Amino acid sequence: MSEAGFWDDQGSAAKVSAEHSRATRRLEQFQTLQADVEDLASLAEMAEDDDEIAAELEEQLAPVEGRLAALEEQRLFSGRYDGGDALVTVNAGAGGTDAQDWAEMVLRMEMRWAERRGFKVELLEASPGEEAGIKSATFRVQGDNAYGLYGAEKGVHRLVRLSPFDSANRRQTSFAGVEVAPVIDDAGEVEIDADDLQVDTYRASGAGGQHVNKTDSAVRITHRPSGIVVQCQNERSQTQNRDVAMKMLRSKLVEREERRRAEELAKEKGEAQDVNFGSQIRSYVLHPYTMVKDHRTDHEMGDASRVLEGDLDGFVRAYLLRSAAR
Repeated sequence: MSEAGFWDDQGSAAKVSAEHSRATRRLEQFQTLQADVEDLASLAEMAEDDDEIAAELEEQLAPVEGRLAALEEQRLFSGRYDGGDALVTVNAGAGGTDAQDWAEMVLRMEMRWAERRGFKVELLEASPGEEAGIKSATFRVQGDNAYGLYGAEKGVHRLVRLSPFDSANRRQTSFAGVEVAPVIDDAGEVEIDADDLQVDTYRASGAGGQHVNKTDSAVRITHRPSGIVVQCQNERSQTQNRDVAMKMLRSKLVEREERRRAEELAKEKGEAQDVNFGSQIRSYVLHPYTMVKDHRTDHEMGDASRVLEGDLDGFVRAYLLRSAAR
């Protein structure tokens, strides 16, 4: 950063500066933790003969262990894009209106989790269901290791409950899928042939005032070779929505390539590893009992309402630890 001409390329300089800030912050966290552990080690020696000091040690130990766990989590992110932002898409699966309602619940849960972790969340697009819920929605998460963390949520989420949309109040099983892609702001990261694109514009729905209701500002882009469809209606102009949609398309194409590489690596290792979107990862049972269970790690929680409010840390950490051990 101190080299002559470093700031001539503003884009490159901004990326290096951001990485420097992250590295500095992590180093300071480690050094502070190291110093606190040394202090606690001294306190532990004195606590052997003094009950009051032992109680003080117990009180100071918990927050230090929490900070250590957070640093331990950071070491689990070694992928190329793990440290960056994420695009998260939630799609309603099988189950009709119940599935669309469930997709909206999953969207809320995933966004709440991001907010609990202090991430910045921006909803880019949401397609409402016919009667309730959503057909699909995409939001962007900005924060350290956002993509690495949300990789644990990728897959199919299954809900079992008494249907609020069934007059007989029968038990219903619904599905919602979560797709996660790294945010790729660099246009040179992946080349896209304009002839491969089908671009459609339409009138945006939802909040946004008179502008949203009166202009065809929303943009839907279909990438013919891959079949990937992205859309954005959050920005005020068609041009802005197209720019965001193109970034979303690049991100999804990169994620598609990363998934292909993961599949090839799994084959080389002889692993029966399903990394596809269709893999069911977690069940949320609200009737006849309440339980959320992750089928990959067997981690479970009896308080389903806490999970649906965004308490996902235990599930994600169990998945990350399992993945790191493989």
